[in-house]
Amino acid sequence: MASPAPVASGCAAATICRRAGSAAAGTERRSRARRRRRMRALARRAGDRVKPAVSPRRGGRGSLAALAGNLAMHRRTLLLAALAAPSLALAQDYPARPVRVVVPFAAGGIIDVVARILAEPLARRLGQPVVIENLPGAGATIGARAVARAAPDGHTLLLSGAAHAVMAALYADLGFDPLADFAPVALLGDQPFVVAVHPGVPAEDVPQLLAWLRARPGTANFATTGIGAASHLAGELLKSLARVEFTVVPYRGTPQVVTDLVAGRADLMIDSQTLLAPLAKEGRVRALAITTAHRSALLPALPTLAESGVAGYAASSWQALQAPAGTPAPILARLAEAAAAALAEPGARARYAEAGIEPLAGGPAEAARFIRAEAAKWAPILQATGAKAG
Repeated sequence: MASPAPVASGCAAATICRRAGSAAAGTERRSRARRRRRMRALARRAGDRVKPAVSPRRGGRGSLAALAGNLAMHRRTLLLAALAAPSLALAQDYPARPVRVVVPFAAGGIIDVVARILAEPLARRLGQPVVIENLPGAGATIGARAVARAAPDGHTLLLSGAAHAVMAALYADLGFDPLADFAPVALLGDQPFVVAVHPGVPAEDVPQLLAWLRARPGTANFATTGIGAASHLAGELLKSLARVEFTVVPYRGTPQVVTDLVAGRADLMIDSQTLLAPLAKEGRVRALAITTAHRSALLPALPTLAESGVAGYAASSWQALQAPAGTPAPILARLAEAAAAALAEPGARARYAEAGIEPLAGGPAEAARFIRAEAAKWAPILQATGAKAG
């Protein structure tokens, strides 16, 4: 029969207890250390390096406050992530259907040309068809109003130009704010205008044209694609700087303007160089000058208006892509990225060069600054000339 196990003496038992207690304490310390390491790892993953809270039993009220602060910080991080998630998901799902680009002028003008150059490469970048819709009339306000009232989801956009920047100065009651009700997406391009006259006008250069206009103030007809259009602004600037007078005759679109200039029902116009250069070559109109501060690569022999005696003259036709105000920033960024990539494609660059368009670079912030600067530039000129629309 086995003998019973010996019973430890009091001293030996105490030693065993102390060792057991030390082992338990060590285990607890290691557990706390592991918890602290886990907290640090979690904080780093949340992007928030937070000093781990001390055990409430050891740290007292300060430790409880620190723990509460840490928890609040984590809650804020999670809340921000939750708020950002829908926008990020929306951008990832965008576009969900074809994208409609409204051109607020008739087909054939420079804004329409830019829209059709970019439609195909933009569609490839977005993965959805890009549909161009012309909504002309009332100085581009009809098309702009349609986009301002559209859902701010990136599926309805506006391809705007100089007319957009001056709407507020020309119209008393638009029903929308041309600046506040739009979210600029990207700058697209810029093109010089050409000053052209009917061959029956006795002027071979700008000085002769100005002399002819001064001899008959207000009787010559200046044809434009609409009040507030870039061509109209260019004409008003010529009146202001050259101190001449002519009658502004607005048309619904570029084709009608060209028809009347060629027929002699209009005396002069300022419009796209790609539109007027072929007509000048055929002798159907006479090109006199370029409107930008520098000569055009497309028509290098044609002098600028400034070179021709109209000091300080500079005007052009710029184009920008805009969305309704309230469009989520991730969608604006996606559109801006797609537009920049489309502009960089060799095919688009080649067609830009053929049309005499200079690419402009700039995303939402740059486009917003540019459009506001244009509004500030042209408003006083229109005010001084008294130009108003209905």
